[in-house]
Amino acid sequence: MNQRTTNAGAARHNREAWDQLAKHQQCFTRAAKDEEFRDPLSILDGKGWLGGNIHGKNLLCLAAGGGRQAPLYAAAGARVTVVDVSPDQLELDREVAAERGLDIRTVETSMDQLNMFQQGEFDLVIHPVSSCYIPELQPVYQHVARVTASGGLYVSQHKQPGSLQATVKPQENGYVLDEPYYREGPLPGVVGSLHREEGTLEFLHRWEQLLGEMCRAGFAIEDLTEPCHAQADAAIGTFGHRSIYVAPYVRIKARRQLTTDSSAQVWTPT
Repeated sequence: MNQRTTNAGAARHNREAWDQLAKHQQCFTRAAKDEEFRDPLSILDGKGWLGGNIHGKNLLCLAAGGGRQAPLYAAAGARVTVVDVSPDQLELDREVAAERGLDIRTVETSMDQLNMFQQGEFDLVIHPVSSCYIPELQPVYQHVARVTASGGLYVSQHKQPGSLQATVKPQENGYVLDEPYYREGPLPGVVGSLHREEGTLEFLHRWEQLLGEMCRAGFAIEDLTEPCHAQADAAIGTFGHRSIYVAPYVRIKARRQLTTDSSAQVWTPT
């Protein structure tokens, strides 16, 4: 892939990569555990952003296949649709749903291709870490804005740009930024990293893209957290040790702005 990698090109590559990761049971391709189903919303929404009850809500799990997110949200009472570019990831969702008697709709498509859904179809859109697998965020946010109901919530998690810039292992002067912030094209490939997925194409998105493009698509950011993975007693060079110095993720709560015209519930991207 060259510096002009398109969203479609990245999706084709990452479809194959995630199919392989699913076959090898990489950590983000494993089904939810039994204990997580006992009180799924407490696992999924520790900050209470979803209001404590999602029963009957139309919920889209975006780029979220793998047998965990969609089944847990369905177990919490939502009417769940899960989208993923990887058919093997979606098959894991279907298997878990069948085992637990859950009703989940699965759709194989890229996160920036949601034309099969109606305008304002979803009350909630949950988007776990996956925006890094596509070079251009604007079309993703525009599609999410179109399918989110006016006043609906969009909860997304992303890899922080600083984490994608920093070395995985400490150097002589600690963890250093060895990737440019203003860069084009995919990041270099990795082997054995706990911060990135081997075989995938990943892209660094700047803060102005992560937050600014979201606002410009029609969302108002209501809250933002940095999930803490720092471990004070972790061995040097481990995920927990690096997280003391470089926060790996950011989680964003955004609300689809209310429209004054009820006949035009959400803005439609061009």
